[in-house]
Amino acid sequence: MTAQDHFSGINMSTRVGILNAGMNPAELSNLSSKYEINIFSASVNASNNKIGFSDIVNGENLENLLFTGNTPVNMRVDAEIYGPGFAMKMDKWAFGFTTKAAAKLNLIDIDPQLGAAINTGNLIGSSSISNDYNQRLNGTSWGEIGISAARNVFENENHKFNAGATLKLLFPGSYTNLGLDQFQGTINTIGAEAYLNNTQASMNIAYSGNFNDGFTDFNNYSESVFGKLNGVAADFGVNYQWKDQDGYKINAGIAVRNIGTMTFKDDANSSTNYALNIQSTFSNPNGLALSQFQNTTTLKEVETILVNDGYLTKTTSSKNFKVTLPTVFSAYADIKVIPKFFVALYTQQKLKDDTSDNQVTTQNVVSITPRFSLKNYEIYSSWSDNEISGITGGVGLRVYGFYMGSSSIVTALASDSKQADFYVGYRLGLK
Repeated sequence: MTAQDHFSGINMSTRVGILNAGMNPAELSNLSSKYEINIFSASVNASNNKIGFSDIVNGENLENLLFTGNTPVNMRVDAEIYGPGFAMKMDKWAFGFTTKAAAKLNLIDIDPQLGAAINTGNLIGSSSISNDYNQRLNGTSWGEIGISAARNVFENENHKFNAGATLKLLFPGSYTNLGLDQFQGTINTIGAEAYLNNTQASMNIAYSGNFNDGFTDFNNYSESVFGKLNGVAADFGVNYQWKDQDGYKINAGIAVRNIGTMTFKDDANSSTNYALNIQSTFSNPNGLALSQFQNTTTLKEVETILVNDGYLTKTTSSKNFKVTLPTVFSAYADIKVIPKFFVALYTQQKLKDDTSDNQVTTQNVVSITPRFSLKNYEIYSSWSDNEISGITGGVGLRVYGFYMGSSSIVTALASDSKQADFYVGYRLGLK
């Protein structure tokens, strides 16, 4: 359920393991050992299109920076944690079992003027806003159990073809979504107060699980990752190797991942579509005072304010709702340039529209990773062009089964990267 390129570099290691199969289930047929045990792996990514690494170091007001300029705000914060996992190969078949938890918090195409006015409660002067897209604030947490199988379809002295699939059992934890589609409105400053008036939009407000109590507190994510089994998804992939006496000259593959949905069911669930209409009234002649939202911590509080002020008209509502996973197409090729030195090319392209409500988000990525690889040691440097944060570069290493790295540490220190990420893990291979 990759959002950024999690585990960048190590997921195309010549020491093939469970992380490689997470990128393409057909890679299970290339396991470096007969048995693979995943002890623990964790990857955390944060990327945006406004705040640079130097802004954090210099102690700038990050909330104010986030809503500067005219470009819509995009921010992604997400984590993947692999728990115990096991894989094995036998003859032409290979099988795997994985456990994983995932959590995401996203701002998607937020109008900076609207965001600034809500964040501070005031705005200098007046501003008219007209957007033809869906602004979203979205948080999701879930767990999964993966069951994988791969088979060697054809192999001779020079070539090898594999195919594989993974069935994922999904355990939705918590979810929240605020969508403002086709937003039209005017922000007026009266005194020190910002008011929203002459406003129309389609609004979706949804919440489930721990996110009823807020979605910016880390504890609400960590305490609600694994819910009840309520969804399935699948990955499919094929793999090709042009072999040589020391392994391969080229290892390439394509995969389609995260085909599926999960259903959130909870007594406190709510997913409601509204027509938002804010006009001057006798009791509120200036419209909606945006300062009312500054101390809100849940979407339920936002919903209550708008309903009580008479600005929302319910169109549809449901107790249980389905959320679609971020289906992606990925392709890669790991090329041996000289013995022990490889260059890996990778691309991930989303197949769903991030602006749709009830859609878990992702982003497009293209990366290149030069790597020096020995049997028990690897060092590599992954460079990516990310849809949101732009160009990032980092380093990573593997020592036997231990690995750690970042795909942004070099650009964060050398320039002004808008992404920060880190991963670490340990795995064990048994002959």
